[in-house]
Parts: sequence; C-alpha cells; structure tokens
Amino acid sequence: MVERSTTHVDLSTDRKVRLGTVLTYAGAIIAFLIGSGFATGQEILQYFTAYGYQGIIGTGLVVAALMTYVVVEFFTVGQTQKFEKPSRIYHYYCGKIGGTFFDYFSVLFVFLSFTVMVAGAGAVFEEHYGMSKYVGGIALAVLAAASVWFGLRNLVDVIGKIGPLIVLIAVGLGAFGILRNPRGIAEGATLLPGLEITQASSNWFMAALSYVGFCMLWLAAFLAAMGKTARSKQEAVAGGVVGALAFSAACIIVALALLANITRVAGTEIPMLVLAKDISPVLASGISVMILSGIYTTAVPLLWTVSSRFFADRSPRFKTSTVALAALGTVIGLALPFSQMVNLVYVINGYVGIALLVLMLVKTGRRIAGRQRL
Repeated sequence: MVERSTTHVDLSTDRKVRLGTVLTYAGAIIAFLIGSGFATGQEILQYFTAYGYQGIIGTGLVVAALMTYVVVEFFTVGQTQKFEKPSRIYHYYCGKIGGTFFDYFSVLFVFLSFTVMVAGAGAVFEEHYGMSKYVGGIALAVLAAASVWFGLRNLVDVIGKIGPLIVLIAVGLGAFGILRNPRGIAEGATLLPGLEITQASSNWFMAALSYVGFCMLWLAAFLAAMGKTARSKQEAVAGGVVGALAFSAACIIVALALLANITRVAGTEIPMLVLAKDISPVLASGISVMILSGIYTTAVPLLWTVSSRFFADRSPRFKTSTVALAALGTVIGLALPFSQMVNLVYVINGYVGIALLVLMLVKTGRRIAGRQRL
C-alpha cells in the first residue's frame, strides 16, 4: 500500500469518515481472519462449538469484546505512530526486550499459520473433490505468492472486496443449518459430552483468550501497516469496530449451526461442507469455492507479513523471499493433517498471544490514566 502524500495537507487531521473506506478496512480485517480454520468450520468447532452453550455464547462475547479492543488499538496506533516498520508495534507495547521477542516469535507464528492455510486447501481438495491434497496445497501457495508479488496495495484492494461476501455466505449457511433443525441445538448440547471432539483448551474461557491471542499475532503488523495509511483516527476506529464485531457475530452463528448438526460434523475435516450438502451438492461445490477463497484471503497477507519483515515491499529480495517461503510452507503444510495443524499451531501460539494482550492492556491503562500518550 502506497503512503499518501502529506506535503500540503495533514491528513491525520481529516475527521471525515468515508463509508466506503470504513467498509474496505473492515472487509480486509474480516478476510484476514477468515482463513482455512474459519472457512472450513474446523476452527469454530474446536474453539466454540466443542464447549456447548457456554463456549458459543461465552466465548463469542469475550472474543467480540477483546477482538474489538485489539483491532482498534492496532489500527489507531498504526495511524498515529506511523511506524517505519510495522513490526515496531511490538516494541511500542512491550519495550525493547519484550518487543524483540514478540517481533521474531510473531514472524514464526505467521509463517506457521500460512502452512495451516496450505493444509486447509489440501483438505478441501481431498475431502470434497476427491483429489490429491498436493494439488490444492500447491495451487494455493502459487496464487498467494503471485498476489504478494504485486504488493500490499493490491492485496488490500482484493481481500477488502472478497471478505464481506465470504462472511455473508458463511452466515447464510449457518442460519440455514439452524433453521432446518432448530431443536438440534438443544439436542446437540445434550449429546456433546459423549462425542470425541478436539477442544482448543480445558475450558471455554481459556479457549476464548487463546483465540484472541493467536488472532493478535496475525493482525499486529498487518493492521499497523494499514493504519499508517488511514486518513484519520475516526476512520481507523470505525473500520476496526465494524470488522471485529461482524467477524465475532459470524463465529457465533456458524458455531450454533455446527452444534445443531454436531453428530454429523464431529470427526470431519470440513464441517461447513456437511451443512452445504444438506441443501444441494451443487451448493456444496459452490461453498467449497468460498472456503478456498477464504483460505486464499488469509494466506496472502500472512505470506506478505513474513516477507515484509525482512525486505522492503516489492524489492527484488522481497519477491525472492516470497517465493521461497511459499515453497517451504507448502512442504510443511502438506506433511501434517489439517485438523491437527489447527489445534497445535493456533492453540500453542494463542497462549503466547495472551501475554501480548496483557501488556497491551497495561499500556492502554497507563495511557487512559494520562501517564502516556498514544
């Protein structure tokens, strides 16, 4: 994304909030968060549905509140501080030593998250199309690398438009899954304890914190970079709030739908396709395309984040590293099962993200108390 010129006008003082820009920012945030885990339903199954009513409502509300705070913080800090490198946002919250740790750790986690996207694409091709997972994984890696090659501006333009559409389709599918069997939610909650479903944590509250934690490590540098281009703090806040709340609402609706059909989605790699097949095989094929789109819209910024950490955007070394990382991510992603990748990579890194959340809250508290400025 190209920085706007401030030669004649101080854009940070522009208080006008443009709806189109707010929706573009919100769409980019949503699309970034809707990766293979959400789009397939595997992430929602492990973090929300696996805990029944408490997990869906409790986790949903905790995630909505904390995600809104996190997104707005990253976005507005990026807009006001205009970091030379997006990764400097970790130093802003954690100091020199802590910031350096989170900086390098986040790079590793973001890269591993890209491998999860590759695994997810492979799982869709294998479970729905009956093709080799290598076809799906390699195709995703090639498309992601090609997209990152063109730079962040092209990235945001693309995913900002795809994101809201994916959410609407996912919510519509979830709503249908609930309406076609409204009693299934209560029945599912009763049957849940007797089913073997992988959980993200020992209880729903820690699962909620872990969920926000791993999302934070995804979002920090990406939102700091996007926030740097925002014309005003008001637009950054509005975009962050809309994006975070819309995503949280989508999580709750999809989680309820999975609970209503828990006996049929338990043990599957792509739970969302089970709901789609109830309507029509043709629709299921369309949903599979939506899922792959959701995976793609997350894989692209993840790959960009890692490459941009080491080399300037669009530079020859940046492009070379992008291709190399995409290739390595493909090898790792296709070597492990998708559901296990989600549970290991997201959950473990989510707990590290909780530490970052605590440091952010401390920083915000001091700022509110008047001891520090934004």
